[in-house]
Amino acid sequence: MTSLHTLNQAPSNASLMQSCLSSLQPDDTLLLIEDGVYWLLDTHRAKFPIALNIKALRLDAQARGLLPLVAEVDLIEMDEFVHLSVTHDKIVSWF
Repeated sequence: MTSLHTLNQAPSNASLMQSCLSSLQPDDTLLLIEDGVYWLLDTHRAKFPIALNIKALRLDAQARGLLPLVAEVDLIEMDEFVHLSVTHDKIVSWF
C-alpha cells in the first residue's frame, strides 16, 4: 500500500517533519506544498534520507522565490498532484 504524504509546514515546525519522515515507507511519496517548499533549501534538504521520493509544487516554490535554488528537485504541476493523488492508495496530510 503506497501513501502520498503532503506537508505544508515550514522548517520552523521540525517536529512535524520528523513525525512525517518516521511514518514514510519505501514506496511512499512526500509532496511539499505551500510553506513546506522551504524544506527544499540546502540547509534543510540535507536532513532527508537519500532514497526519499520528494516532489514539490512548482507554483508554491515559484511564489516563494525558490525556483532558482531548487532546480535539482522534482517540481510538479497541479495535474501531476492530481495524478499522484489517484495513483497512491491513500493520502496523509501533515498540517
